[in-house]
Amino acid sequence: MEIRYSYHTSEIHWLDVWKTQHIGSPEFQHRKSQIANRKSFVMVIPPPNITGSLHMGHALNYVLQDFFFRFNLMSGRTALWVP
Repeated sequence: MEIRYSYHTSEIHWLDVWKTQHIGSPEFQHRKSQIANRKSFVMVIPPPNITGSLHMGHALNYVLQDFFFRFNLMSGRTALWVP
């Protein structure tokens, strides 16, 4: 195991896998499902704080976003989380 994290040895491989299999796109979720007309859910991540100092409110915000996104995925909807 390498001592330092190397972006090129790990992330590039997985990025290619995700792109070729369309993982993370709403079309991927739609193809997996046998239901043709599912409801969709799109959530936009708000821009970062202008001061640049993070606090617990930011953590709570992202936890709630993650909750709603995963809830909609598990409910069978096509979900997209847009930065």
